[in-house]
Amino acid sequence: MSMRELYVRDPGDTPWSVPATGAARFTWEYDDGRERLLALYQKGKDKQWDATTRIDWDLEVDPYDPLGAPDEALSLYGTPYWDKLSAKDRAELRRRYASWQFSQFLHGEQGAMVCAARIVESVPDLDAKFYSATQTMDEARHAEIYGRFLKDKIGMVYPVDDNLRSLLADTLKDSRWDMPYLGMQVLIEGLALAAFGMIRDTTAKPLPRQILAYVMQDEARHVAFGRLALRDHYRQLTDAELREREEFVIEGCYLMRDRLRGLEVLEDFGIPRREAAEITERSPFLQLFRKLLFSRIVPCVKDIGLWGERLQRAYVDLGVFDLGDSNLDRLMTEDEELAERLDAERFAAEERERKAEVDRAIAEGAEG
Repeated sequence: MSMRELYVRDPGDTPWSVPATGAARFTWEYDDGRERLLALYQKGKDKQWDATTRIDWDLEVDPYDPLGAPDEALSLYGTPYWDKLSAKDRAELRRRYASWQFSQFLHGEQGAMVCAARIVESVPDLDAKFYSATQTMDEARHAEIYGRFLKDKIGMVYPVDDNLRSLLADTLKDSRWDMPYLGMQVLIEGLALAAFGMIRDTTAKPLPRQILAYVMQDEARHVAFGRLALRDHYRQLTDAELREREEFVIEGCYLMRDRLRGLEVLEDFGIPRREAAEITERSPFLQLFRKLLFSRIVPCVKDIGLWGERLQRAYVDLGVFDLGDSNLDRLMTEDEELAERLDAERFAAEERERKAEVDRAIAEGAEG
């Protein structure tokens, strides 16, 4: 079955074309570049992995409870609509929510792949081109993974959310070479890391936990790359140029906040869009989720030098201003270490299982 047949709604014309502006920049300077970026490039090469072999795709997934989310995580919980749902309907609701979330992850990863390739083309420095080339491969792997999970394990796909589509278009249309960094490396990747992390840390299901932990290990490097490159560049900009980029960040943050609602899922259950929006906005779980989702973005924006008065007011309005002092390096280190621990645990368990098989074979031979 083709992936297109699994869409719950028509995704529209394929492919989606975004008019891109800006120059392809070549450099004839092949000497060593910035030490920090070259170290990140080396790490990007060392940490490449194969999604086919590192992830245990034989693990079973219940498509009607793929993440093991508690009832409270579903926005209909506690409403009259929830009380009217049968057990079968509630299972279908879980399936559709998981499909919607992972579909947006999938579409976002394709956007990240395109943006990383755009950075290779447009960034003036060779060290940044080198690293972006490794990131392009990472993002291709992530899109492969999420696509396979949706197709083989859930069997349902949602089209790209309008707000995500808008942010991707704004990021790609801008002719300034630093905007794909800002839109993708800081905003979209930062949001994705927080969303991935919340599911990774709450799900008891082994396959999605593996997927998210391994993807996050890559994404931690990508955000570090954006921080390094933009911090250096933004030190050279005028106040007016910095304010322009802050306006982009403000608009992007509001778009991403609104992206998180998944109203299409509630519409599938016959709930009018306006009422679906009201129900979702009242969800305590969503309010907590939203705040956590900005835990990677706000400290990164502050770190790269975008912290003007209007941007600060926007973060106060969003209720996330206090996140500016979060320790982003510690969060990224934890993401990388968790993936390594998961590998160690899996391989140790496999080794114990192999040893037990050998011991059983020896025992059976002795008895024979």
